[in-house]
Amino acid sequence: MHEMTAGWARVEMLPGSPKKEDTRKQPRLLPRHSTMHLLGPLLLLLEYLAFSDSSYWRFDHPHTLYTWEKACVWIPCCYTIPESGSRLEKLTVYSNYEYNDTTKDFQGSILYETKEFSNNPPQEMRVQFLGNERVNCTLRINPVSKEDNGWLGIRVNTKTDKWMEKINLNVSKTPLPPHIQLPPEIQESQEVTLTCLLNFSCPGFPIQLKWSLQEPAVTLTSLSTKTVSTQSKLTFRPQWTHHGKNLTCQLWDHKAERVLSEDTVCLDVKHPPKEVTAVIQNPTRIREGDNVTVSCNYNSSNPRVSRYEWNVQGSRNKVFSEVLVIQKVSWDARPIACAACNQWCSWAPSVNLDVQHAPKDVRVQQTSPSSEIHSGHRVLLGCNFSSSRPRDVRFFWKKNGIFLKEGRELSFDSISPEDAGNYNCLVNNSVGQTTSEAKMLRVLYAPRMLRVAISPKDEVIEGKKAVLTCESDANPPILQYAWFDWNNQNLRHYDQMLRLDPVKVQHSGAYRCQATNRLGTGQSPPGTLTVYYSPETIGRRVAVGVGFCLATLLLAFWGVKLQRSWKRIRSQQGLQENSSGQSFFVRNKKIRRVPVSEDPHSLGCYNPVMEDAISYATLRFPVGETNTPRTRDAGTLEAEGPSPNRDDTVTYSVLQKRRVGDYENVVPENVEDEGIHYSELVHLGVGERPLGQEAVEYVTLKH
Repeated sequence: MHEMTAGWARVEMLPGSPKKEDTRKQPRLLPRHSTMHLLGPLLLLLEYLAFSDSSYWRFDHPHTLYTWEKACVWIPCCYTIPESGSRLEKLTVYSNYEYNDTTKDFQGSILYETKEFSNNPPQEMRVQFLGNERVNCTLRINPVSKEDNGWLGIRVNTKTDKWMEKINLNVSKTPLPPHIQLPPEIQESQEVTLTCLLNFSCPGFPIQLKWSLQEPAVTLTSLSTKTVSTQSKLTFRPQWTHHGKNLTCQLWDHKAERVLSEDTVCLDVKHPPKEVTAVIQNPTRIREGDNVTVSCNYNSSNPRVSRYEWNVQGSRNKVFSEVLVIQKVSWDARPIACAACNQWCSWAPSVNLDVQHAPKDVRVQQTSPSSEIHSGHRVLLGCNFSSSRPRDVRFFWKKNGIFLKEGRELSFDSISPEDAGNYNCLVNNSVGQTTSEAKMLRVLYAPRMLRVAISPKDEVIEGKKAVLTCESDANPPILQYAWFDWNNQNLRHYDQMLRLDPVKVQHSGAYRCQATNRLGTGQSPPGTLTVYYSPETIGRRVAVGVGFCLATLLLAFWGVKLQRSWKRIRSQQGLQENSSGQSFFVRNKKIRRVPVSEDPHSLGCYNPVMEDAISYATLRFPVGETNTPRTRDAGTLEAEGPSPNRDDTVTYSVLQKRRVGDYENVVPENVEDEGIHYSELVHLGVGERPLGQEAVEYVTLKH
């Protein structure tokens, strides 16, 4: 059986063990060190796997209880039986028990034993069982003897199981002393709570905790399975006067009216130095240049003073000495103050040296407006000083080192950007003159004097880079720029510079920019950008123009030529329609010469008068090959019907011109005369003709 104070306890069951007296399987109860010695790691693992469904007991109670002789002890206790629905059959309380391996049972002094559980109040016995047979196992021992010191054992039995629970009991000969619990740090005027704790509580035992400080306190008693204690809480706001004082908590027997025990602590109240003063050691009238000695004193400090701070002439100096010596007090001597410091600093009231001096702390103050200065506002500057000995003074004004006027105030009815600059005021008395620090007067105005600067300034050639910059004057600076082209179209570009890379001829035109700050918007006049063609573009355009002109001339030439050919064809068709009789004609508009006839079969004639006219040749067909005209009574020609032996189809003839002359027996003068000449055979018979033969028929002459 393993000893456990609170929590779940496992009962280890070994196979084949003898049965218990309660008819359950007898557990083999071994101390943990014996089990570890007898069983190896493998057997322990097997045992755990085999009996992982073993029953559990649970006990909750304080691990150790404290008391003293002739006092009592209250033992809060609760338990849980492994099997639901079961209840205790027997409960035994042992004092300093031991386990007997021979009898397989516990032995020791039995303080209490019961087999009957009832709801009746317990009998007046030294050991009382205040619980029940299901969940509560609370005990009370009164009075406690020194033999009870050690450990108690609560042996519980059900019909099927049993368990032994161990409780430590610490019994002292004298009453337990209380213990004062302080917070980590106590600071002046901050509320704190002090606790007087006694690790003892027993209802009905006449004790009380008292504080030496006359402040209301609250007493709390704890009787739980976690802690058994009595505590008194004292809440108050300590002052620095409590520092170093003793605070006592007493355990008081109010029946015997005597102190059983007590605990005392010394209060450590943190506070800054108190009653700090600055004392001038030479209180006579001080003049500029004298030596002045000042000491810094205090009354109390916790922790102790580690350093001193001096406020001299408006600046703080940290030193470790409580005495400050000012050598040759300067013109800017002001009231002096000192501070004594630990983790906090306490300042003494300042001491005025009252030094005779020229005007001091001369400064320029902007009276109106109280905030920003905008162009056009009315501005008023004033000249002030903190001290002057004597006080009879005069005022003067300078701007950027140049004298302006005399007077205490300087006003601008409508300030302009040109009025911005550094202003000084001068104050003098009979001792001397003092000049103020420069007052920078900043005038805010909307963008103005905008212009578009084009780079490069000389000719801008297409394909290069052009940069347009919006130059302006504004205060505060420009927040956003906008660019517009010659059509007043927003270019959606919001930087100060507009980069055109590469620039094109189409970019030529007037550009303007717009600048905006938080006070307004300004616009520039247009700036013209002229982009010139590059030599390459000019060459390409000239080539294109020349090519266009050549193409135009060529098209015109061919058009004229086609027009002439069309006219020639139309005129030939007209002649054919107006011709009578069967004839062969040739139209040649070229100049003809007298032909040299070598071929007796050549057909044609030469008309020297009409060189550019149509020449005709009449062909007589054999009898039976064509229609024979006959004269009617009316004197007209009438064609006979077609001969039955004659094929009524069109006959084409091709005349091959010889080199010495054409078909008109004309020798060409040049190569151009050797063009193609057309001849037409017109079958001009009398009478009806087939419908399909009324088209124009041609005879082609090939050179």
